[in-house]
Amino acid sequence: MEGYSIFIVEDDPWFGEILEYHLALNPDYQIRRFTNAKDCLDNLHQKPNLVTIDYSLPDMNGVQLLKKIKEYNNEIPVIAISGQEDVGTAVELLKMGLQDYIVKDENSKDLLWNAVVKARETHKLKNEIEQLRNELEQKFDFEKSIKGNSPALKRIFALMEKATKTNINVSITGETGTGKEVVAKAIHYNSDRKKKSFVAVNMAAIPRELLESELFGHEKGAFTGAIARKIGKFEEADKGSLFLDEIAELDLSLQSKLLRVLQERELTRIGGNEKVKLDVRLIVASHKNLLDEVKAGRFREDLYYRIFGLPIELPALRERGNDILLLAKHFTEEFCRENKMPPIQISPEGRDKLMHYKYPGNVRELKAIIELAVVMSDGKEIKPDDITYTATNGDTSFLHMEMSLRDYTCNIIKHYLKKYDNDVLLVADKLDIGKSTIYKMIQAKEIVI
Repeated sequence: MEGYSIFIVEDDPWFGEILEYHLALNPDYQIRRFTNAKDCLDNLHQKPNLVTIDYSLPDMNGVQLLKKIKEYNNEIPVIAISGQEDVGTAVELLKMGLQDYIVKDENSKDLLWNAVVKARETHKLKNEIEQLRNELEQKFDFEKSIKGNSPALKRIFALMEKATKTNINVSITGETGTGKEVVAKAIHYNSDRKKKSFVAVNMAAIPRELLESELFGHEKGAFTGAIARKIGKFEEADKGSLFLDEIAELDLSLQSKLLRVLQERELTRIGGNEKVKLDVRLIVASHKNLLDEVKAGRFREDLYYRIFGLPIELPALRERGNDILLLAKHFTEEFCRENKMPPIQISPEGRDKLMHYKYPGNVRELKAIIELAVVMSDGKEIKPDDITYTATNGDTSFLHMEMSLRDYTCNIIKHYLKKYDNDVLLVADKLDIGKSTIYKMIQAKEIVI
């Protein structure tokens, strides 16, 4: 651990020497002692990690000195060591941000030792948190977190840049595996809310009966099993960003409560009466077309317009051209590094095979394919035979089978109905065919849903 700089401000030379000697027993502590407030203030540019002050100094009292230190840098922890046992004085100093108040007696040096250890641990934790935040900011730099340079992706970067400039809600759409949460995090960690929490909730992963409590919290005794107050995800995200993934899966009754919370910017926990004010930036995502969900009556129109904000539609991987190879190279290097393996290349034939696949699972599927290919390779080069596509996610063109055009049509419609949860209107729109065509096939039992 790096050296820890401590300023001691004490006008009693004997007591100051005792404090300095005692703290200097730790070789990591770098001690400087001052006998008046002015000399301490004149040296604050040396960035001490901690300052101890006497309350009664020749040129100013503890309140005045603490105020000036906090004005210079509010992050510097200050400990007062004083002969004054007045509780009112201690309370006043603590309200001003004093770290600790120690009364001068035979235990002072031991109490100071413990207070410094505590302050140093707090300093260490703050540094670690700041370092993690900086790493997150770097990690979620647009072009580092989302690999690729295709025109489709550059358009996404431009929209993300706009999203970081204000607190407008953001709605992200795109197929499963296109990286919606990565985009949401990148927006948060590049916005002015980056120092606060990013809270993610997958609406489809939480049982319907638990979702209200998960989002809005509950009070102790609100229902059977509520043995303590629970803070919901909205409160966790206060001053930060809340990412609601698969928003289309939200039950209609909860959609109503969500709308009210967004409109009023406050919530009431289940079983409670207290109104909790909120300042939350909302980012939502769905693989479904929310407007189609509105038309089908499964999503409230007023909520749709409340959360719509800035829309970002992520392109499928198959629409991103050479980004496939850039991502494949990145995933190969990442997997080798994490598993302490020597670097491995993808052969030209392997790259060609990667470029001729449609990736229904998008970036997530490509990552799984590459990781398996590295394991299956000879350790030097990934060849076509090392690249495996699963039966469920393989070639869905059906062109290798001899069928009638009607059978081809049925199979294609079946595939899209399965993909889009039997949403006939959405499939008709995707395939650019009349919905009546699909309904007639269903009626004739050519398609079973």
